Amino acid sequence: MRWTLKPKPELEKVNSLSKALKVEPLIASLLIQRGVETFEEAEKFFRPSLDDLHDPFLMKDMDKAVERIEKAIERGENILVYGDYDVDGTTSVALLSSYLKSQYPNVSTYIPDRYDEGYGVSYKGIDFAEDNDFSLIIALDCGIKAIEKVAYASEKNIDFIICDHHRPGKEIPKAIAVLDPKREDCEYPFKELCGCGVGFKLIQALGEKRGLQIEDLLLYLDLVATAIGADIVPITGENRILAYYGLKVINSNPRTGFKAILKQIKKQTLTITDVVFIIAPRINAAGRMKHGNHAVTLLTETDSEKAEAYAAEIETFNTDRREADKQITEEALQQIIQNKEEDRKTTVVYQENWHKGVIGIVASRLTETYYRPTLVFTKSGEKLAASARSVKGFDVYNALESCSEHIEQFGGHMYAAGLTLLEKDFENFKNEFERVVSETIDPHLLIPEIKIDVEIDLKDITPKFYRILKQFAPFGPENMTPTFMTQNLKDTGWGKCVGEDKTHLRVVVKQGNSNQFTGIGFSMANKQDIACGEKPFKAAYCIDENEWQGNVSLQLRLKDIKE
Repeated sequence: MRWTLKPKPELEKVNSLSKALKVEPLIASLLIQRGVETFEEAEKFFRPSLDDLHDPFLMKDMDKAVERIEKAIERGENILVYGDYDVDGTTSVALLSSYLKSQYPNVSTYIPDRYDEGYGVSYKGIDFAEDNDFSLIIALDCGIKAIEKVAYASEKNIDFIICDHHRPGKEIPKAIAVLDPKREDCEYPFKELCGCGVGFKLIQALGEKRGLQIEDLLLYLDLVATAIGADIVPITGENRILAYYGLKVINSNPRTGFKAILKQIKKQTLTITDVVFIIAPRINAAGRMKHGNHAVTLLTETDSEKAEAYAAEIETFNTDRREADKQITEEALQQIIQNKEEDRKTTVVYQENWHKGVIGIVASRLTETYYRPTLVFTKSGEKLAASARSVKGFDVYNALESCSEHIEQFGGHMYAAGLTLLEKDFENFKNEFERVVSETIDPHLLIPEIKIDVEIDLKDITPKFYRILKQFAPFGPENMTPTFMTQNLKDTGWGKCVGEDKTHLRVVVKQGNSNQFTGIGFSMANKQDIACGEKPFKAAYCIDENEWQGNVSLQLRLKDIKE
């Protein structure tokens, strides 16, 4: 691990903000690192307001989308709400379909089959729309590159509205409306919405036309917050407001499907991290192991008994997903060793019978072991399909673009992408991808980095300090949980390896004559000698709460320790 200490903000700015907010300089410094420099900016940061959401009609084509949907309702047309099978896609479909159904009955949903149709808009989905007399398809979290598919639908007199957030290609599909803040010709002020966020802006615009206030749409924000967390978009600007209020809904009045998922959870208040690790994997498991329709059914169900039955079914999918993920990760790691590819700049592995639903998770797992851009391939019909994951600071989408002569199609973001290619092109692609990455990646990026916000002493960690720190939430990209470093820590003699297989490290530390703090380092048993020796050491950590037998205390969640 390389530790990088963030630059210290200017002392004058720190003192000025500290004085204005009546907080200690340490808090002011952490805020400035997050781009919060004035009293007004701090107020917006700590008290996100729905009034600061942008006018949805600032998004290009929003007026056309609203007009076409209103015309469809007026004429009694059948509307098909179409979305991808992941969390962002299924929450988007649940959101828009339930909003439309609250006012109009002729609305159905369609999620493509991951294995039969693959990602995004499919010809099969359009044929389904034609066979069932749908004249309008609203595609969410996909469609920005579906140029041929939209043209195919047009030949059948089926109109398309696209709500996407992925990067467009050189050409935009000829749909009635294409809502995508990443369009170069779109002047919408916030570019980092997730697919469900774009869907929410559409219902905000539709609601405005019907005289609804933003408060009337709050009940949909539990879905938006879940998609924001799962899709790893920056939790800044509009996303911060949507996630903040979405979490309030999840914690106070969640939809019936969420209640069914959360029934087993003992936590009183869920954070965005809990949403990412508890709710999102279960929603995702439906599309990964069976079909995304199961997730939409659960998310739109209002009967609690039925929702509990659907949640139990999805729990089974999630268990199956975990087992498949574990087995495939082991096989992939074995393949890297057998092929003597431990020292490459990339990981590209393939086995034809790997479960397509978990290759994305496996790609993430492999980047934890070999920290480098990673692709996991499996057989998908006549072609090979892959999920790509990257390391911080490296744009895997651009790297794939450089290899496009060997690829059938691809799409995605800087850190995650999907692609298909012909089996005969696999080896050429693998070699080309290794070459492109080797020539373009900064070697530093191949060493995992811990970004440290600030160095502090243990005496700085007080209940009041932590109370203010908690208000920095919701955390996520561009507003991560603060990471601290403290030097000259000494074990008090209670340090030991813990856990069923003794892979975790638990220490009790002091710094000089400070209070004692317990630290827990997951999968850090190999650091026991450094932490439990006679010599002082330094630690990089986050601060969180530990609840044990009714007592709540602050603890250090260790990220790394060094001599």
